[in-house]
Amino acid sequence: MEITFGARGADITDRFRAYAEEKLAKVTQLLPRATALDVKLTRHAVPHTTVAGGRVEITVHGPGSIIRAESDGPDKYMAFDAAYHRVMERARRVHDKRTDHGGKRRTPLHEAVATGFQQVDITPADPAVVEAVRTGSMPVVTGEQEQESEWSPVVIREKRFPAKRMSVRDAVDQMELVGHPFYLFVDDASGECAVVYRRKGWSYGVITLDENAPAAGIEQERAAS
Repeated sequence: MEITFGARGADITDRFRAYAEEKLAKVTQLLPRATALDVKLTRHAVPHTTVAGGRVEITVHGPGSIIRAESDGPDKYMAFDAAYHRVMERARRVHDKRTDHGGKRRTPLHEAVATGFQQVDITPADPAVVEAVRTGSMPVVTGEQEQESEWSPVVIREKRFPAKRMSVRDAVDQMELVGHPFYLFVDDASGECAVVYRRKGWSYGVITLDENAPAAGIEQERAAS
């Protein structure tokens, strides 16, 4: 995605351009279908004072939608950061909305049955087992024949991913990019495994494990919450 810079009464330095492009790369990851991104810097002075400030306006152009945010600050970097955080918040909302409502068509039940539930990733239970459960005649295996049943309503899936070291802030960004309510990572600061998760609104939490943590403290924390 092309990033263009414009200025009025101010200069776009190479340092500011590099700073903005590094930050805005996260916007392009959240909105891969965006076509253009504009950054406009305006310098203005407060009348009758020597205080000079700046305004930064960021506009993201996409198919059928535009995200825009602007902010003032005592300098262009602070103004950019404020506008950037607003754009990121709105971009995350658009990303989450597209993730949750991505236009996936629900498969009708008769189509799923006709294809053996292949397209919905469901393995149907054996009809004999279903009938045994319905009639209450499910056989009970005891003694040496005791073993795990082939069919169970509880499904536990295991996945293994390569360990990635990153900061908590980067883990939150990765969680938003993949659209999950949590993200498992290796904390770059402590070297321990941790999980970031989404709370109400746009607040987040971090969970870590400590073998030496007293159980009483956990109970007190639960009671306090």
